[in-house]
Amino acid sequence: MNLLGFLIGSAVLTLLLPWLSKFGFGRMPGDLRWRMFGKVWLLPLGSLGLLWLGLWLLDRLLG
Repeated sequence: MNLLGFLIGSAVLTLLLPWLSKFGFGRMPGDLRWRMFGKVWLLPLGSLGLLWLGLWLLDRLLG
């Protein structure tokens, strides 16, 4: 279940990244960005980890 949550969270984060980049997501340490076939590819591992940590802490505080 954790892997499925990670994949879904990564897909949602990638879709929301243009909006979230205004707040610094996508440019954090651990985010991978490369250019291939004339397109910029991004794998936001650091941003996803920070978002996951924030949601986990929120769950701990509320639950």
